[in-house]
Amino acid sequence: MTTKASVVVIGGGIAGLCAAYELSGGVDGPSPTTPRIELLDVAPVVGGSIGLTQFAGRTLDLGADGFLGRRPEAVGLAHDLGLDADLEPIAASGASIYLNGVIDTLPQGLVLGVPTTSSSLKSLKGLSRGARFQAWRDEHAPRPYVAGDDATIGEILRNKLGGALTYQLIEPMIGGIQAGRVDELSAKSVFPALLTAAQRKGSLLKHLRASGEAMPGPAALSTASRAVFYSLTGGVGSLVTALTDVLRERGVVVRTNTAVTALRRTPAARYPWEVDTATTATPADAVVLATPASVTAALAGAHHDALASLRTIQNVATAMITLQFAPDAVRLPAQGTGLLVPLGSTFGDDIFMTTAVTFLDRKWPHLRSPDDVLLRVHVGRSDDRRFTGFGDEALVARVLDELRALLGNVDAPRASLVQRWSEGLPQYRLGHSDVVSNASVAAATLGLVLAGNAYDGVGIPATIGSGRAAGRRALGILASASAHK
Repeated sequence: MTTKASVVVIGGGIAGLCAAYELSGGVDGPSPTTPRIELLDVAPVVGGSIGLTQFAGRTLDLGADGFLGRRPEAVGLAHDLGLDADLEPIAASGASIYLNGVIDTLPQGLVLGVPTTSSSLKSLKGLSRGARFQAWRDEHAPRPYVAGDDATIGEILRNKLGGALTYQLIEPMIGGIQAGRVDELSAKSVFPALLTAAQRKGSLLKHLRASGEAMPGPAALSTASRAVFYSLTGGVGSLVTALTDVLRERGVVVRTNTAVTALRRTPAARYPWEVDTATTATPADAVVLATPASVTAALAGAHHDALASLRTIQNVATAMITLQFAPDAVRLPAQGTGLLVPLGSTFGDDIFMTTAVTFLDRKWPHLRSPDDVLLRVHVGRSDDRRFTGFGDEALVARVLDELRALLGNVDAPRASLVQRWSEGLPQYRLGHSDVVSNASVAAATLGLVLAGNAYDGVGIPATIGSGRAAGRRALGILASASAHK
C-alpha cells in the first residue's frame, strides 16, 4: 500500500495560496498523484496583506489596489482563475510631486523616478536649479564613478547625479514603492537596471534611456497591447477569494487562526518533516515556508545557519488611511493618479508624515462615483515610525492637516478607514541577494522551499510568481523522493 505524499504550506498570503494552487494541480487541477496539502496561517483569514473590506458603499482593497500589467504573473493568475473579464486597466496615468512647496506633474520617461533626459526636468518648477544642472552635467560631462558588483541605490545616484536630484525627485518614487531609503536599498536586488547602467562608464541617464525600461507615459498607455497597471472590478483581493475557493474545492486543508509552533526533522519516520501547532502535528515530505523572513528564520533557522540568516531581512511597518470626501470638499491636481511627497518636506515646524496620496476613484473605474471622492494617504518608512504613536482618530486628523498643507482647503471627510500593516514591506539591503541565494540552496537540501515577497520582489506579480514556483519546486522534491524509493 502506497502512503500518500504530504506537503504543508506555512503562510496563507498570496504566495502560500499560489504554492498550494500549483501543488494541487495548477491550471489542470488534481491528479491521482496530487499530494495531501495542508495550508496553515496564523491570521483569522488568508490573504496576508491582500484583502477586501466594505467602505463608502464599495468593495475596497485593504492592501495594494493594483499591480503591474507588463509582468505576466498576476494577469496570468487572473486568466487561470477565470477572471479575465474582471481585469480592469488603470483609468489615468501620470502622477504629481510636491517639490519645495510646489505641486509639479512628473515628466514622462522616468525609470523608477530617474530621468532619462535632462530636458524633461524643465517643467518641474519646484526642482532646484542645482538638481537640474546635475542631470545636464551627467549627459554632457558625466562623473567618472563606476559601480561594482552591488551598491546602494543612493550611492549610485549621489555619485552620478548629486544629492539634490536624488532626494528631491528620485527617492520619493523608489522609496515609496519599497517603504525604504535609497541609501539603504541594494541596487542589485531592487533596481538592477540602475546597477547595470552604473557599471558602465559615461552618462547614467543615457544608459538608462538606451535600456528601454522607462515607465511609459499617457501616449504609451493608449497604444500598448497591455495596460501598465491593472486591478480587478472586485478588487485585487478577489484573487485571494477565487484562489481559496479553488483550493477548498480541491480538498486542500486550509486552517486559519493556527500558529506553527515548531518545524521538526523526523529522519527515522516515513515523513522527513513534522509541522507542529498547539493542537496538531502534521507529517510532511516537503514544507513550503511562505512566511515573513523573520518567521521563516525562527522556524527553520535551527536546521541551517543560512536559514537563520534570514532574520536580517527586516520588514517596515506602514499604514494607509482611506478617506471619503464630498465631490467639492478637496481640490486635486488636474491629472494623474496620485501625489508623491519627498522625505524631509517641511510641514510647519515638523516634516510630512505622508509619503504619497493615491486618488483611488480617479485611478480605477470600479471605484468612481459622481457622489464622492476617495483618497488614500500612505505613511510609514524604514526610518519613520511616527504613525505608530498615533491612535486612529489622531492619525486621521494628522493626515488631514497634511492634506490641507499640500492641497489647500480640505473639508472634513464623510468617512475614514485606517489600515495598519505591522509586517509591511521587506527591505532589500546590501547583501540581500547572497542571503537569499544561500538560504534557498540550504532549504533545497533539506526538503524545504521558500516563497514570498521577502526574496525576489515585493510587488504582487513577483510574489505570485514566487509562490507558484515554490509549489513546482515542492512537487520536484516529491518526485525526487519517489524516484529514490
